Amino acid sequence: MKVLKGEDPLAIKEAGRIIREGGIVVFPTETVYGLGADAFNPQAVARVFEVKKRPYFDPLIVHIKDPKDLEEICEGVDERVKKLMDRFWPGPFTLVLPKKDRVPDIVTSGLKTVAVRMPSHPVALSLIKESQTFIAAPSANSFGKLSPTRVEHVLKDIGDKVDLILDGGPCEVGLESTILALCPKPTLLRPGGIPREEIEKIIGKVEGFPLGERPLAPGGLPKHYSPRTPLRIIREGERVPEGLKIGLLAFKEPREGPFWAVEVLSKRGDLREAASRFFEALHRLDSLGLDLILAESFPEEGLGLAIMDRLRKAEGEREA
Repeated sequence: MKVLKGEDPLAIKEAGRIIREGGIVVFPTETVYGLGADAFNPQAVARVFEVKKRPYFDPLIVHIKDPKDLEEICEGVDERVKKLMDRFWPGPFTLVLPKKDRVPDIVTSGLKTVAVRMPSHPVALSLIKESQTFIAAPSANSFGKLSPTRVEHVLKDIGDKVDLILDGGPCEVGLESTILALCPKPTLLRPGGIPREEIEKIIGKVEGFPLGERPLAPGGLPKHYSPRTPLRIIREGERVPEGLKIGLLAFKEPREGPFWAVEVLSKRGDLREAASRFFEALHRLDSLGLDLILAESFPEEGLGLAIMDRLRKAEGEREA
C-alpha cells in the first residue's frame, strides 16, 4: 500500500490505472475521504464492501466528473434536477434518481435507484477523469465508525487493506454530502454539507425520510458514525457522571465539569467551522482512552441539522 500526494500528476495516473484494473483507491473529497472502485466492475465494488465490512444492503454513491455524466446512469433528469445541479454541483450534494440498467445491482444494493454526486475536490475530479469511468465510493473507514477527514484517520483504520491512498490534506467541509431523493417527491435522506433550507429555496418543500426503514442511501441506519468510546448527547440540566474519564465535545465554549479533555468546535459559534472540525475533534477524543464522550446539542438549522444527525447516530439508541 502506498500513500502519494494527490496533487502529483504521476500519482493520479497510477491511481487511475489501479481503478481501471479493478483495484481500490482512497481519495480525498471536500466532504470526507472516499474508498473508490470502478462503479461498473462488480468484483471491484464487492471488494470495497469487504474492506469496509459494509452490509450489502447499504448502497454506495457513484461519483462523476461532469453534470452531463448523470444521464449516462440515471433516468428522470428533469428541470428540478437541472436546477439543483446548476446550484450545488460540484459540491457536497448527492441526488438519488431511478438508475439505468448499466449500473450494477451491487452498487445500489438491488434498489432501482442510484445515488450520484459530483465532488468539488480537484484530486477527486482528476482521479475520475484519469480512471475513464465513474467511481463508486463510501467513506474510507470501517463500517459504522467515524468518517475520515485526514489521511492519518484512514491509515489507522483500513490503510493496509487498499491499493493506494491519495493524500489531499484535510477535508474542507468535513461532513458527508447531503442526500436528496427525487423519486418523485423531494425527500431528504441524509442531512449534510448543503443545508436543507438552501435546497428548499430551489425546489420548494422537502420531506424527511423516517429512520428505521431500509436505507435508500448511505448513512441511513440508526447507528452510525460511532467512535470506539461510548458517546452520549448531554441534555439540558443533566449532571456529568462522576468517577469516569470523560471528554466533552462543545460547540462554542467549554462548560464546567470534571473533563479530562475538551474539544470546542467553533468559538465564534459558526456552524460551518464546527462542521469542518467535527469528525477530526471526535477522532482526537476517541484516541485518549476515555470512558465516555459527552457531546453538546447543536441548533437544528443549517449545518446544525447535519451535525445533530451524526451525533444521534453515533449515540445510537439510549435508555430513558
